[in-house]
Amino acid sequence: MTVTAREIHLKSRPEGLPTQDNFELVERRLEEPREGQLLVRNLWMSVDPYMRGRMRDRKSYIPPFQIGQPLDGNAVGIVEASTVPGFAPGDRVSHFTGWRDYALVDAKGATRIDEKVAPLQAFLGPLGVPGFTAYIGLELAKAQAGNTVFVSGAAGAVGVIACQIARIKGCKVIASAGSDEKIAWLRDKAGVDGTINYRTAGNFEEALAKVSPNGIDVYFDNVGGAQLDAALGVANDFARFALCGMIEQYNDEAPPPGPRNMFQAVLKRLTLQGFLVTDYLKRMPEFTREMAQWIADGKIQSPETVVKGLELAPKAFLGLFSGDNLGKMLVDLR
Repeated sequence: MTVTAREIHLKSRPEGLPTQDNFELVERRLEEPREGQLLVRNLWMSVDPYMRGRMRDRKSYIPPFQIGQPLDGNAVGIVEASTVPGFAPGDRVSHFTGWRDYALVDAKGATRIDEKVAPLQAFLGPLGVPGFTAYIGLELAKAQAGNTVFVSGAAGAVGVIACQIARIKGCKVIASAGSDEKIAWLRDKAGVDGTINYRTAGNFEEALAKVSPNGIDVYFDNVGGAQLDAALGVANDFARFALCGMIEQYNDEAPPPGPRNMFQAVLKRLTLQGFLVTDYLKRMPEFTREMAQWIADGKIQSPETVVKGLELAPKAFLGLFSGDNLGKMLVDLR
C-alpha cells in the first residue's frame, strides 16, 4: 500500500521571528512500511516553542531541522498498516513524526494510547510532554504544601498544568499571563490564588511583590527575561527555581543581557535548576497513572487552542510567539 503524504518542510532558516516564508507544504509518496515500521495517519499534531531552537543550524539537545526536510514533533494518529507484533491497524498511537498527515513511524518510538482514558489530543497536552514537563519541574523544585509557587507563562501548555499540579500539592499559586481572558481562566478554572497580566502590570517586580507580599518559595520559569529578574527579587531565602523555558528570547539573534540582579541567588541561597524532561523518561509511566487519575477526578482542566488543517500548522506555530493560545496549541488533521 502506498499513500501520498503532505508534509511541512523547513524552506529556509528564520532570522528573528519566523514567517510563513520559512515553511513549505510538500507532497511525497510513501512506500509500504518496512520491517519495524508503522504507517500512521495522523489525527492531531503539536506545535511547541522549543521547535524554534531547532530551526537554527547549531548543536543542541535535539538535532536541528534540516532545510528541505519535514519538521517533526509530537503527534497522535491511527495505525493504517503494521509490520510489528503488538501493533495492529486501528490502534491509536502517539509518536514524534508530526508536521505531516501520513507518517512512516519506527515502532520503537510509538506508544499505544487509549481513548477511554482521555481524548486523543490530551496525549499531546496534559498526558503528553507538556504535562510531564510540569510534573517533573515541580518535583525538581520540591514544591510542597504551604509553598508559594509563581508560574510565568501560566496560560501556555506547560503553565496551565504546572499551576494545577501545584494546587493539588497544596501550594499557593501566583500566575502570570498576557490577556484578561487568560487571567480569568487561570483564576476561575485553574483556581490560582493571584494573577498578573504582564502586558499591563508596569513594573513587574512591584506587581509580583504586591500579589505575593510574603515572597515566593518556588518559581516555575517558562519565560525568562523581566519575569526571571522579578522572581529573583521577590524570592524567599532558599527558594527553588525550575528553569523550564525562556520563550521571551527564543527569537533573539544576539544573546540578551543576563538577569540584572543575579547576585540575589547568592544572598538568598537560591537553587536554580535547569532541566530537560527527556532526562526523566523512565518516570513517564508513573506520571501517566497519576495524571490520568487527576483527570478522571476532575482535578485537571486542559484548555486547547485548535487550528484546523495541516497547511495552517506554520500559522499555529507562529501564534505561540504572539500569545494566540490559551493552553495547548493543537493542529487538527482529521
